[in-house]
Amino acid sequence: MTSTDSAQTAAATTPAKAPAKDPWDLPDVSGLVVGVLGGTGPQGKGLAYRLAKAGQKVIIGSRAADRARAAAEELGHGVAGADNAETARRSDIVIVAVPWEGHGKTLQALREELAGKLVVDCVNPLGFDKKGAYALKPEEGSAAEQAAALLPDSRVTAAFHHLSAVLLQDPAIDEIDTDVMVLGEERADVEIVQALAGRIPGMRGIFAGRLRNAHQVESLVANLISVNRRYKAHAGLRVTDV
Repeated sequence: MTSTDSAQTAAATTPAKAPAKDPWDLPDVSGLVVGVLGGTGPQGKGLAYRLAKAGQKVIIGSRAADRARAAAEELGHGVAGADNAETARRSDIVIVAVPWEGHGKTLQALREELAGKLVVDCVNPLGFDKKGAYALKPEEGSAAEQAAALLPDSRVTAAFHHLSAVLLQDPAIDEIDTDVMVLGEERADVEIVQALAGRIPGMRGIFAGRLRNAHQVESLVANLISVNRRYKAHAGLRVTDV
């Protein structure tokens, strides 16, 4: 057999390479229930409002069920309210939007309820002094990595860090023209969160790496706070070339 024959035989027996997956081919998440822990705070409330307005089934959670129900009634669009544990149990995806100071304690208490759930951490560990906002670095590396350490039976991702709570809650704004950086270990989980972000008009979810990169993403909020205070703006993030 000649070298040409050998090459042709090898080519014939080598399986064809599968075409690259379209990064914008994302799953349908419209039927999933989204819970928002810390849903009575500005960020959580804004996310709940936008997702519910887009047709997503949303439950907002709080340490006090009556406070969650009152906030849900205020938001409308079918939003339900419950305590954090019930919110976690009833949801397919759980967004963590609690204050950094209560982040670890809240997740530790909900470890059982969050088992098997897709958890989206959007908490930014920040400190404030007379010079302004500055980033904190948790022992685990980031808030998202702390969540992953505390929730070994959950699928932890990170997203929604850079969104303006003011814009999210403003009913006069129809579209929020911004990108959401999504981080996670499993691409399938990341794509679900990307698709969820894309439910909000004007918003786009983009893959931004694994959880080990979450600290940089969380820390950027300190810079955005400085920008927004200086220019009286509500800046977010837009990666125009993606």
